[in-house]
Amino acid sequence: MFVYPEIDPVAISIGPLDIRWYGLMYLTGFISGFLLLNYRAKKPNSGWNTEEVSDLIFYGALGVVLGARAGYVLFYNFSAFLENPLTMFAVWEGGMSFHGGFLGVLLAVWLYGRKIGKTMFEILDFGAPIVPIGLGAGRIGNFIGGELWGRPTDVPWGMVFPHVDSLVRHPSQLYQATLEGLVLFSILWFYSSKKRPLYAVSGMFAFWYGVFRFSVEFVRQPDAHIGYIAFGWLTMGQLLTLPMMIVGLFLLAVARKSQQQNQPA
Repeated sequence: MFVYPEIDPVAISIGPLDIRWYGLMYLTGFISGFLLLNYRAKKPNSGWNTEEVSDLIFYGALGVVLGARAGYVLFYNFSAFLENPLTMFAVWEGGMSFHGGFLGVLLAVWLYGRKIGKTMFEILDFGAPIVPIGLGAGRIGNFIGGELWGRPTDVPWGMVFPHVDSLVRHPSQLYQATLEGLVLFSILWFYSSKKRPLYAVSGMFAFWYGVFRFSVEFVRQPDAHIGYIAFGWLTMGQLLTLPMMIVGLFLLAVARKSQQQNQPA
């Protein structure tokens, strides 16, 4: 058993300005994404250049931040939104949703694709391998902030979060950082190192993220104001993740069919 170390969420204070760890985690994701996408762009026949990568990171960052906040309010705190619609813009109160950020990125990528003459899935296949870095960094930010803790457990690596209660709980933030971050990055980076048919890399991302998120939800404490959505065990996170797995499998099937049709007889 371990005890949560009560980490100060403020990393650096410069006068009245507080720089929080969570913000630094987002910055880590964007910078890492920029560097790795530039590395991919420099490969022969990548179809990308440094300027396009910079613009893609900018569009993606806007989509992530705006979409994640909107998603949290609409998916997880809709009653507060009905009482005060301005809560949509109260980012200082905390609350970001992956699924909202994901939809925000899809919209941003679609708009950017129209600008540069690339399809949405051409862009998604190119950028998907670096997304897990931001996801993993974000979960580390959740852990530092002492939020999104797990359900009670008796596993030897369980952790007590004193600001919550005295129960030993799963450190589910670290599970997600490992699976959605390190493991998913490894899968996608290795898979995309070879030329793949259109939709394949996007499909791998959607399917495996869905599998990892759906699995960890079994040990992650549901939001107190929402609880379980159905059957006494299905959470909002699982409900929103199921379609991702289905879409991921569909995209992989389409990519495989396309590859077979393009193979010489």
